[in-house]
Amino acid sequence: MTGAHADRGLEMFRAGDFPLYTLTFVRGTSPAELLSRMGVDPESLALRDGMDLADDFGDDLYDDEEPVVATGVDGSWTWAWEQGGVHGLDERILSAVSRGTEAVALHYNEKPMYCFAYAVDGEVVVDFDTLQAIEPTGRDPRLLEEHMRPLGLVPGERAPLHGVLSLVENAFGIRLTEPAEVDDLRMSGRLSLLPE
Repeated sequence: MTGAHADRGLEMFRAGDFPLYTLTFVRGTSPAELLSRMGVDPESLALRDGMDLADDFGDDLYDDEEPVVATGVDGSWTWAWEQGGVHGLDERILSAVSRGTEAVALHYNEKPMYCFAYAVDGEVVVDFDTLQAIEPTGRDPRLLEEHMRPLGLVPGERAPLHGVLSLVENAFGIRLTEPAEVDDLRMSGRLSLLPE
């Protein structure tokens, strides 16, 4: 898939084979600033396409402790895509990337489950996961209720499989254009180990 699918929201994550990923979306920031706030190793930072990522990082692309992350911009949101890690869900990272703006973090794994978090100016406003019945927490856990209920994301109930993807698309207008494997250069690098 290439840029022709830009208007398809997050459809690639419904249709594709992505066993684990974490997406961090931040409104109105540059890819370099987003990666800096996430704690990227400056020496690993470079513009790369998919082939370069594979050549430079190999199996480390899927490292869960120091994950490789690639970025891009779609509309007003800058995204960071970890194929193996969960840095974007860490409250310290979420606080850093949302300072002065807003951020959405979305994690999926094969359990299957989604984790969702929405933060504004350094504070988590709403977060929940779908491993069990949904129980939103955060500063204002009911903030997104009008967007969640029509999608079957109801507190106390199990979530439909891709309901969280629809929430991210519908409530925030977020989409992600899958980078082409060749000649589609994206800022990328390795995230530093999270402190204990």
